[in-house]
Amino acid sequence: MALDAPPHSSLTIFTPWPDRLRHSAIILLAAALALAGLVLLDELLPLRALAVFLCIAAAALVPWRLHSAVAKREEERHGNPVEAPAVSAVVDGIPDPAVLLDRAGRVIHLNAAAAQLAPALRKGELAQFALRSPEIITALREAIATTEIRRASYHDHVPVDRWMELVIVPVPVPTAFGGTDKCMLMTFRDLTPLRRVEEMRADFVANASHELRTPLAALSGFIDTLQGPAKDDPKARERFLGIMHTQATRMARLIDDLLSLSRVELSAHVRPDTLVDVVPIIRQVTDGLEPLARERQVVIETSLPEAPVTIAGDREELLRVFENLIENALKYGASGGRVVVSLEQAVSAENAPEIRVKVRDFGPGIAPEHLPRLTERFYRVDVGDSRAQGGTGLGLSLVKHILNRHRGRLLIESVPRNGAAFTACFPQPRPQRGS
Repeated sequence: MALDAPPHSSLTIFTPWPDRLRHSAIILLAAALALAGLVLLDELLPLRALAVFLCIAAAALVPWRLHSAVAKREEERHGNPVEAPAVSAVVDGIPDPAVLLDRAGRVIHLNAAAAQLAPALRKGELAQFALRSPEIITALREAIATTEIRRASYHDHVPVDRWMELVIVPVPVPTAFGGTDKCMLMTFRDLTPLRRVEEMRADFVANASHELRTPLAALSGFIDTLQGPAKDDPKARERFLGIMHTQATRMARLIDDLLSLSRVELSAHVRPDTLVDVVPIIRQVTDGLEPLARERQVVIETSLPEAPVTIAGDREELLRVFENLIENALKYGASGGRVVVSLEQAVSAENAPEIRVKVRDFGPGIAPEHLPRLTERFYRVDVGDSRAQGGTGLGLSLVKHILNRHRGRLLIESVPRNGAAFTACFPQPRPQRGS
């Protein structure tokens, strides 16, 4: 038998005397009456009765805590070891999305990455109700039934395409009664970067071989001509060298656009989370394109707010979006004499607030049959004019992919002989809590 006394001073021990006296009042009253009766019957001397009463009072009032200590040990003994804070800390420390399930498939613990991957997961509820993929449900049922490791790969289409691998590992855990039970540890691995790399390699080889064939053939032909018939013709040599420089520049731009497109596609499933002000980015692009505007005799008009307008985005990719849209307007809508760049706050069809950056030209416009295909790779309304302007056919495709990564969209409006308008729409960031 042990006495669980507080480790503090005697003042702490004697502080709750009124409470102890109230709790022991019945015991002390009964003892006092019994001892008084014995004294009245001459069965006990008053002095001895007083001594016995003091002993009983001391036993009742001294802070014995045996009961609470035993109760605490019983509570620890009957508690579920799997629900201990240490187990939760281990699951939280796993870098990949991880969920710990009991034998019935109910969620015991899940980390922040798993909550972000599947927001419907709730502690104490069946995981099958939150994970709707047939591959996940099948693997989970098999793992529960056989208590063996199961793997599954699945393709998630919302909000963007992602390829995931699921691993379910049975984990033996101790029970409250000294035995063992099996829990299920589910971990998710994002295979999207690997798939993107594989697709990027295939697409790059196919696109590069297709688009580089023409300028390479032209360069090869001009080199043969310069080494042969035009070897001693200064005028022909000068003209051919200028054409070769143009073709080499086009190849360099083509490779740069292909690499940029591949980088954007590789990270399409990762939404940028850095807040940037789009107003100075648009001003930087318009200032940089002023020489091209003067060359094409086009005036760039801007309608931008003075106050900052922030969105969640990647600054370099946003520069590329606005540069492509404004440059296309200057090249293909130059006959209109002016390009208008404006920014406004609007509401989408889903009643969600968004930021819209519109680039409008007043050139020949685009025929309706071409509008649905403008963002396809290497699609051109006029192949000859596009190549003469130095276009690669990848500009609008790059714009579309960057906007998809930013969870935005591209609106295209055009009427033949009345210009065209390209609008980049970005979701307005939600205000942070406490701001």
